[in-house]
Amino acid sequence: NTKTHKSQNFGNHFMTMNKTSVFVPFFILFFFGSRRVVTAGDQNALAASFVFGDSLVDAGNNNYLQTLSRANSPPNGIDFKPSRGNPTGRFTNGRTIADIVGEKLGQPNYAVPYLAPNANGEALLNGVNYASGGGGILNATGSVFVNRLGMDIQVDYFSITRKQFDKLLGEDKARDYIKKSLFSIVIGSNDFLNNYLVPFVAAQARLTQTPEAFVEDMISHLRDQLKRLYALDARKFVVGNVAPIGCIPYQKSINQLKDKQCVDLANKLALQYNARLKDLLMVELKDSLKDAHFVYANVYDLVMDLIVNYKEYGFKTSSEACCGTGGRLAGILPCGPTSSLCTDRSKHVFWDPYHPSEAANLIIADKLLNGDSKYVTPFNLLHLRDL
Repeated sequence: NTKTHKSQNFGNHFMTMNKTSVFVPFFILFFFGSRRVVTAGDQNALAASFVFGDSLVDAGNNNYLQTLSRANSPPNGIDFKPSRGNPTGRFTNGRTIADIVGEKLGQPNYAVPYLAPNANGEALLNGVNYASGGGGILNATGSVFVNRLGMDIQVDYFSITRKQFDKLLGEDKARDYIKKSLFSIVIGSNDFLNNYLVPFVAAQARLTQTPEAFVEDMISHLRDQLKRLYALDARKFVVGNVAPIGCIPYQKSINQLKDKQCVDLANKLALQYNARLKDLLMVELKDSLKDAHFVYANVYDLVMDLIVNYKEYGFKTSSEACCGTGGRLAGILPCGPTSSLCTDRSKHVFWDPYHPSEAANLIIADKLLNGDSKYVTPFNLLHLRDL
């Protein structure tokens, strides 16, 4: 089966650590195939949306893998209306940021997960989601789990989809269609949390590779991955940077931090990578791939703003997850049927110890769609769609 033979070993669990070491299951931001109505005559509707990344954007691919990283049990998806509150494999209570962005850009359907049985024929024309909880830029990332799709494999799978578009539309129309489509990449956190910073597993690697060298390794691989997509006719890219992974509820819980404290090392690594990513997109690739458009999504500052100023956005807490907050293992175990659940999901920035709630995703998506250069550079996603 071409859809499953390349899945990598990957899992979804955790270890104790001190305040300068981190590890988290599957942190990081898109779709499932469910129909919704779009107003007729929308001239600016998006052609298709192709989504690459990890659990922040996984819309169900991991349901089809033998993996510990799954969100296919209640109460995940409890507020996802197309499934009537049943879990779809999304790592949140409702829509992901990508679901919301797709809706606002005029998509008639959510992009179908690549591994889903219905990912064929005309269903592909809305786009395809290749994201996988636990996946990373580097192939070794997430090996502590059982299976996951890393970025290299996700691009391999897009190359298969690209050939299917030629058969569906003819080569000329397919090329134009792909060039008008949106390519969203939300990946990188797991390369730190489930690779470089994993206690014991990566200890030897850290002795021989500095953080600077590790970040350069990530950038080198991502550069090649983006160029591969460009060679397959991708032209409109939005690439998210790494969020403040040291501030998620899991980190606060495992390190016994106070509400306003974060794990410094994780955030410093994220900022180091983010600076290099911005340079890659805004300078290097902009100059070398002149007919492509690269948008840098500043997820770090977006999420940090929600965490610090949560009250201004109407939230009651940014340090406690809605699902999985009770008991001796508070903030550690993933959300599942035995987890405790908050009474008002709209008042929590985080759905579980690792992932934002739908309420937070709505705010983040709006700023990516309509925001200024503080959060999305050189222009927002509405502008990118219309180019």
